[in-house]
Amino acid sequence: QVQLVESGGGSVQAGGSLRLSCAGSGYTSSGYCMGWFRQAPGKEREGVAGIDSDGHTSYADSVKGRFTISKDNAANTLYLQMNSLKPEDTAMYYCAVRVAGTADSWRRISASEYAYWGQGTQVTVSS
Repeated sequence: QVQLVESGGGSVQAGGSLRLSCAGSGYTSSGYCMGWFRQAPGKEREGVAGIDSDGHTSYADSVKGRFTISKDNAANTLYLQMNSLKPEDTAMYYCAVRVAGTADSWRRISASEYAYWGQGTQVTVSS
């Protein structure tokens, strides 16, 4: 059974940094594309960053140059390093495993292609 557990969220001031972790079990991360998503109150869940099985990455325009996705296949753990945080980054952050889509569509980081969502970790950025 696939399980994902996010951690590392918290409250920071604008300009600060956080590193999110997503510990996985029940699957081998090296064989899957994985992603980070976020959802703010009253808004739809949006893709933030994705990484494929070869380590290629994709980012939403809103976080390019500030966020970095990475994974440790040996530890089955996904990371999201978030720098230069802004108040608009405030949201619940989730990790997930990609289970559908074409060979190229993973770059769109579309939630409809992902499953096995974790419980989320809250990130709050104050101005």
